[in-house]
Amino acid sequence: MIYTIIPTILFVLASFTTNRASFSETKTTKPILYSKVVETNVEAKIESAYNNLHSSKFALPKLESFAVALKGYYSLKEKGLIKKEILTLIDFSLSSNTKRLWVINVITGDVLFNSLVAHGRNTGEEFASNFSNANESYKSSLGFYSTGEIYNGKHGMSLRLDGLEKGVNDNARARGVVMHAADYVSESFIKNNHRLGRSQGCPAVPVELSKDIINVIKDKSCFFIYHPSRDSKFGIKSIS
Repeated sequence: MIYTIIPTILFVLASFTTNRASFSETKTTKPILYSKVVETNVEAKIESAYNNLHSSKFALPKLESFAVALKGYYSLKEKGLIKKEILTLIDFSLSSNTKRLWVINVITGDVLFNSLVAHGRNTGEEFASNFSNANESYKSSLGFYSTGEIYNGKHGMSLRLDGLEKGVNDNARARGVVMHAADYVSESFIKNNHRLGRSQGCPAVPVELSKDIINVIKDKSCFFIYHPSRDSKFGIKSIS
């Protein structure tokens, strides 16, 4: 009788040991965080896109501002709010005495333009630091825009802008915040005044470049004004 009981006991003990080992292994296995994997892939793709930027005659934007701009570009493209593969980036963390506007072909990585650009008179002197969405504030508004249509105004050929961030820049069209040419956006003005001229809130560009830039970015392209003081609400789930 004892010889029939012993094998049964040994089998039960062996089964318990195996189950306990399996339970222990399951307990100590660390789960893979999918969100972290996605985030890593996105950052890697952004860095790859940045490294793919090229120009024989223009400087490149900073990775920090480009990363925010590209995430927003893809998010807006996915939502159908922009149509073109063109990204305009203005980095207001930089001195107005530097060329802080870039127009980039997102598909090819070509930097099409790198230009001086003005900020609003109440936004700051050489550096931009104060921003507003209010009428008659004479301040620049940050964030993402969709470019609109061309019209002829007091500054000649101009481009309307539609702000896409509520409470941040969505009053742009009503305020008359547009891209236009200005003679105070020039190297000679900087030389004589130690800083670039300022607008009433518009991203004004040099006279000699305005028409070329406007024709490239018009009609539903992504237009982004960056400053490290705020995060845009437009992120991205994935970059294909």
